[in-house]
Amino acid sequence: MEKRIGPRNYGFFEKFSYYVPGVADMFILLALLLVGALLGSLVSLPFLAILGQETGAQYATFISYPVMFIPPMIYASIKSRNNSMNRSGLKLDSKHFSPTGGALCAVFVVLATLALAFCSDAILALMPDMPEWLENMLKGITSENNLILNFLLVSIFAPLFEEWLCRGMVLRGLLGTKMKPVWAIVVSALFFAVIHLNPWQAIPAFLLGCLFGYVYYKTGSLKLTMLMHFANNTFSLVMSNVDAFKDMDSMMDVLPGIRYWIIFFACILLLVLVLRVFHRIPLERPEGNMDPVKPLFEE
Repeated sequence: MEKRIGPRNYGFFEKFSYYVPGVADMFILLALLLVGALLGSLVSLPFLAILGQETGAQYATFISYPVMFIPPMIYASIKSRNNSMNRSGLKLDSKHFSPTGGALCAVFVVLATLALAFCSDAILALMPDMPEWLENMLKGITSENNLILNFLLVSIFAPLFEEWLCRGMVLRGLLGTKMKPVWAIVVSALFFAVIHLNPWQAIPAFLLGCLFGYVYYKTGSLKLTMLMHFANNTFSLVMSNVDAFKDMDSMMDVLPGIRYWIIFFACILLLVLVLRVFHRIPLERPEGNMDPVKPLFEE
């Protein structure tokens, strides 16, 4: 007689618990993301035709972005459902915050995210100027002309969908396949960088991805990495709509000389302190603090 022992797959995160992607699956998810990008472009064409290039592009991006994630989500959901009867899985979202506590962890990761974002600005300052077409595109999704739409896209959709894919799927899968945690974090951060498709976003994405990955490895909390992603994107959105920062190429433009480097090294110190806090969280499993889930049924 079969006895149900696993959790019910009613919650959003629980729909994917039993799919623990390996390295090959990572490329399948990337290919499906590209398929989704093509579908999103097709779905958004009517907005461009009806509203024109300038106005239509904003609505087209708002529609096409979530559509891009539909194929990998459907695939992962089907694979998880097929595995759930006789295979164990790993939760996408766990809560390993002791001894610090969830509230303090949330405060620390937000501070660490903003500190790392500031430090990555020093690398971007050394890079060549961004192409005009890319600069215009990024300004289009952060401009104040459609602030509510842009907030939903940049601060809500991006953290939700990208963290689901890069930490919830890719990193969780690599850790679950017994890859060394440091390499799993680096590979998932590279994946995060690649999907941004340009070096001006990919470099900070890689650095942030390493930080997000370490926090996920220690806490198992996808909600926490979503909060970090939200903090970074919202900070960028706010900065791009403040007159003093709109046309700057680097924070060096508004914080010249010694003031910039004082803040830079203060941010480095803050990052070290936060990492030490998370280092104190004990690992319950060598591959990370992601709670295992049993198959839904057993004989």
